[in-house]
Amino acid sequence: MTIEETIGRNIIEESIQKIIEMDKIINSVLRIEKVVGNKNGKYFGIPFLVKDNILVKGTKTTNASKILENYISPYTATAVQKLLEAGFSLIGKTNMDEFAMGNTNENSYFGPVRNPKDLSRVSGGSSGGSAAAVGAGYVPFSLGTDTGGSVRLPASFCGVVGFKPSYGMISRYGVTSFASSLDQIGILSNSVKDVSLVVEIIKGKDKNDPTTLSHTVDLTSNLERDLSDIKICIPKIVYDTDLNISIKNSFNEAVDFLKAKGSKVEVIDIPELEYSVAVYYIIAPSEASSNLARFDGVRYGFRNASLGLNDMYRTTREIGFGIEVKRRIIMGTFNLSADYYSKYYSKALKVRRIISDKLYNILDEYDVMMTPTSPSIPPYMGEKFNPLEYYLMDTFTIPANLAGLPAINIPFGLIEGLPFGIQFIGRQMKDEELLAIANTFHESAKKEFEKNV
Repeated sequence: MTIEETIGRNIIEESIQKIIEMDKIINSVLRIEKVVGNKNGKYFGIPFLVKDNILVKGTKTTNASKILENYISPYTATAVQKLLEAGFSLIGKTNMDEFAMGNTNENSYFGPVRNPKDLSRVSGGSSGGSAAAVGAGYVPFSLGTDTGGSVRLPASFCGVVGFKPSYGMISRYGVTSFASSLDQIGILSNSVKDVSLVVEIIKGKDKNDPTTLSHTVDLTSNLERDLSDIKICIPKIVYDTDLNISIKNSFNEAVDFLKAKGSKVEVIDIPELEYSVAVYYIIAPSEASSNLARFDGVRYGFRNASLGLNDMYRTTREIGFGIEVKRRIIMGTFNLSADYYSKYYSKALKVRRIISDKLYNILDEYDVMMTPTSPSIPPYMGEKFNPLEYYLMDTFTIPANLAGLPAINIPFGLIEGLPFGIQFIGRQMKDEELLAIANTFHESAKKEFEKNV
């Protein structure tokens, strides 16, 4: 289902009925929250879903956490407001890892999200509900958020397109902050054309978000790119990583496909990328510990009415937050403490700048960087990993967030019957270039696949 296929049709009730009938097992949609868009808009009658950390006035925004299970949004996020004005209608809020912290969407207070392509597997996180809902065919597109790969990883696991724009392209006003210097709204859909259309509608400067930047190029005007005219680099770390052999083979098939189209593909050593995961897991939890300090049971949200102020603070956060959120708050508070700030957090910021500068310089020479989106296929529900193994699922997606670069997951066939995704990373605020390359690759690959079936 694409936006183009549904223009001129009112499929709102049809989509809601699909969710009611099909989502009991998948658990991708937490609530039906119907907000009808502008009836004079071009896209009236077309539904969409948003991740439950994005505010929509009058609806619940829980962040999939007990601490906010009854919180009602007092205003609407800028990105959602623009979509409503264009005629799109919101029909619900999607499940997610609590406060967007997780890789499998098993950390939700409201239960895990299953993969619509294989119900025994995870959907990926933290925007797993948004990815699974598109993969299940409920809506043409959904909004998620991406702090270290939280749109692209579930997109890869669920077999859909997942796009994280350049930092500053889309307003974050109305998004619950996880790590403010890394967070971005992203789009999940079945085509790059749909992604481009949605980003074109919601992009741009916003007086409520001073980090937003102006972007004047129409993202929908030219989505074709001669693949024989592009230069692609593959970080050597892709081949140094302990990849599933099937992923390595499928990735090489994608490389051969591009070479056959005339693309120049080169493997280059970027040793700085070895530090990406470590840097991210210092900076992101540090920012999270600061952002989540407001959830203390005093101003809004869940409160455990214990005797005494200190007991109320402590028990509210103990009961209200899940284990992964508490783990990251503790990590972040430790990193920001007086004894360790300069040893960890300050140093991580310096290494982040080194990584960013290196990627900017490389992308001056190459059109895009290419990796698998995930180093693994979707794990089974309940499969036990230690936290570090989970964090390493973000190995290939984190660098784009650290550098504020646009990045996209493109489905490329199946591995053991499960979706496999290719990631392209583009130049900062040159999202139109990345989308054109991704669209041409996606459409060409689909034609090739259909021809060989």
